[in-house]
Amino acid sequence: MYQTGDLIVYGGNGVCRVESIETDGKDRRRYYTLQPLYQSCQILTPVDNPKVFIRPIISKDEAEEIIRQIPQIQPQPFYTRTPRELSEHYEAQLKTYDCRTLVTMIMSIYRKRQETQSNRRRLGVVDENYYRRAQELLHCELAAALEIPKEQVPEYIASRVELAEGIMG
Repeated sequence: MYQTGDLIVYGGNGVCRVESIETDGKDRRRYYTLQPLYQSCQILTPVDNPKVFIRPIISKDEAEEIIRQIPQIQPQPFYTRTPRELSEHYEAQLKTYDCRTLVTMIMSIYRKRQETQSNRRRLGVVDENYYRRAQELLHCELAAALEIPKEQVPEYIASRVELAEGIMG
């Protein structure tokens, strides 16, 4: 169980702070009140909610290690003519809520964008949407772990990894 003040990843909502833990008088269930760091809303969820992925955010050392590993990551663009298959592929990656997987996904879509542009075409809407979603989840968690503003994450990565400039921003 998390404590008040803990930073957690709460599914697709990204990084949230546990604002309080309360017990409902009717059913005696315990609930977290969560405040997303980069959204203006509050979330009330059962402590034992099996339907939503919850984990603590990565540590600063883990964030630094992920950034150090970026040059070794091999992008693997995914191609299909079926938007549903493409969405399922990306959704499965997003739902791991794993920063390394998100970095690989971002780099793979970036590579796909470069390849399509070299053929004088544009990247598809599905790819673009998942590229932005993956960046948002990754940047939010790295910002929280590194204790820097979210807007500074691309510059922070670029300053530590020459190849990341443009890819991660």
